[in-house]
Amino acid sequence: MNKYTDIVKKIHSSPFKITFVSSGGGTNAISSLLEVPGASDTILESYIPYSKESMDQFLNRKPDHYCSLDTCLSMGANAFKKSREIASKTKSKYLLGLSITANLATTYEKKGDHKFFIVLQAHDYTKYLECYLEKGKRTRNEEEELITACAISLLADSCSLNYPLPEIEEKISIEKVIAERPWKKLFNNKVGFISNNRNNPELIFPGSFNPLHDGHMKMKELAERKTGMHTTFEICAKNADKPPLTYVEIKRTIDQFQSGESWMLTSAGRFSEKAEMFPNSVFIIGADTLMRVFDEKFYESYEDMMNHIQRFNDHNINFLVFGRKVGKKFISLDQIKIPELISDRCTGFEENSFRDDISSTELRLTKND
Repeated sequence: MNKYTDIVKKIHSSPFKITFVSSGGGTNAISSLLEVPGASDTILESYIPYSKESMDQFLNRKPDHYCSLDTCLSMGANAFKKSREIASKTKSKYLLGLSITANLATTYEKKGDHKFFIVLQAHDYTKYLECYLEKGKRTRNEEEELITACAISLLADSCSLNYPLPEIEEKISIEKVIAERPWKKLFNNKVGFISNNRNNPELIFPGSFNPLHDGHMKMKELAERKTGMHTTFEICAKNADKPPLTYVEIKRTIDQFQSGESWMLTSAGRFSEKAEMFPNSVFIIGADTLMRVFDEKFYESYEDMMNHIQRFNDHNINFLVFGRKVGKKFISLDQIKIPELISDRCTGFEENSFRDDISSTELRLTKND
């Protein structure tokens, strides 16, 4: 008999509905929910993107690390997004996304830590659990059982039920970030963007800023010197093709900015959408990003691409383009084939005026190595 039967029955009797995704561990937790009668009232869908290729497809991107808090956050955000799509008639306050990723004991000795992450994404908060295990202390089944107990505890709490966490010698850390009211308005499509500055943005610097680094600040300073405008950092919180940001990621990102700096969260994933949202603006952009704007593979057709690009003219958008290292080669504006209809809207910074090869991705990889 499932030792979680009693609490799982209560979860199934609650009004909450869940999309569950796990990779590298945590499948026992799905089974513990599914084998108790009433699961169809709770579980909307479950995913097990076990291979790297499957995870890339689920997230629509290749994560820096497959077993990490950031990856689990993206998984949880995508799970919640799917819950909203599947149960569109259910009140969002009763929808949840639960994700698990783990690096556990196997038939060979792994180099990395034995660890697991669990994320619970709701409409008004993000909660995550992380735990690093002592290697060799437990069998694979014992580690799986520990994950199941933690997942059931986290889920029960989100359903306003009580089920204690397991007591172990290692530390189990739980953090919760509650959404601010403007964030919820953005995710509920009540507004297209929110900002800490009431002035209309003129010089816009889009990016994930995960993390914000010296290269970003040098680009900002040079752009402001050239235009005489004040920079607003733009973070896309809702992207049609990728998992939305969790509230943990939003807080972590905006907490990096100093008090005198302006930032905004938007739902504009493409530059053509940003152009419509912020007409008469100048965008700070890397050459690598500009290359993607002019790459037909990101559009339905060549005609579709040109229609999107024409919006830069329609809304009086200009670009300040900084050279970037692409692969082993440094690419600047003069090496990019730009459609003639907007070529005069792009101004470049050459390599002798700016060069910074470090990227946020490289900094994240260095930090986690």
